[in-house]
Amino acid sequence: MKHWEAAVVAPGTSLEQAIQVLDKAALRIVLVIDAEGQLLGTLTDGDVRRALIRHQSLAVAVEEVMNPRPQTATREWSKERMLSTMEELQLLQLPILDVQGRVIGLESLHDLLNKPRHDNPVFLMAGGFGKRLRPLTNDCPKPMLKVGDKPILELILNNFIQAGFHRFFISTHYMPELIRSYFGDGRQWGVSIRYIHEEEPLGTGGALGLLPHDEIDKPMFMMNGDLLTSLNVLSLLDFHREHPGSATMCVREYDYQVPYGVIESEGHCIRSIVEKPTQRFFINAGIYLLEPALVRSVAPGTRIDMPTLLESEIAENRAVNMFPIHEYWLDIGRMDDFDRAQTEVGGITKG
Repeated sequence: MKHWEAAVVAPGTSLEQAIQVLDKAALRIVLVIDAEGQLLGTLTDGDVRRALIRHQSLAVAVEEVMNPRPQTATREWSKERMLSTMEELQLLQLPILDVQGRVIGLESLHDLLNKPRHDNPVFLMAGGFGKRLRPLTNDCPKPMLKVGDKPILELILNNFIQAGFHRFFISTHYMPELIRSYFGDGRQWGVSIRYIHEEEPLGTGGALGLLPHDEIDKPMFMMNGDLLTSLNVLSLLDFHREHPGSATMCVREYDYQVPYGVIESEGHCIRSIVEKPTQRFFINAGIYLLEPALVRSVAPGTRIDMPTLLESEIAENRAVNMFPIHEYWLDIGRMDDFDRAQTEVGGITKG
């Protein structure tokens, strides 16, 4: 999006001049923008070709040839949503507008498809029994239940792949063969997948002790395999880099309304009555970024849960930071969560 200004023309510009800008900017699009920065339309190779087929003069104003209603995006759109929209509408470029409708950038399909690779390992926890989702999990591990047409675990995997990650570990315990046979070594997705098998359940953090510690050389993502989220994992990585600590935990805001009037008192005297107050808490969202030293601190065979592990870090005065997430997030723990996910999966995959 750095050089989009080179593709800007003003209204009244001739088609011939606009073609020269189109060729010189080499972005395959011209943005027709007024003096206030508002996008009036776009001109692409296709628009030019159609004008030439109609034998329109090169002296006509660009407004007579441009697309006056181009597809646009805002800075809040995720890259996944942009990519999905561009692929669906067969677009090569997508102008980015601010809330006033002024152009602030230009995203291209080429740039979206050529994302940088990130070498941080990603550890996906897929060993749970999913007892609350029986009978669905009687013959299928919970992370392999399909939401839409893909298993939950594949949706998670794709989110990381689209962000440029390629080193994956998956922990297994319950029906591991179904997970291994589906994902294999990751070659089908162009990534590396290795498996960490727990012979006995070791808690939510115990599988860290089974990882090849000498290969965990960068901050490692760790995520429960039963979550659906459109979390921007690169934003999480940036936050972790900017706020040094042994771990970053993703948290969600959780509201709880007390169904009664709450009494505040002093001795036997009532000082106030608050009717059905709402209390707000941050809850663990089941997604972490862990420094290699913390991963290596868990010895093989140790049974430990993540909250206990992080509490021990805090007790040792090592920083554990929290990253509040506002994006879509759903923990598929019960049948109604699973049913809800089926109706919401379209919005998740489009970011």
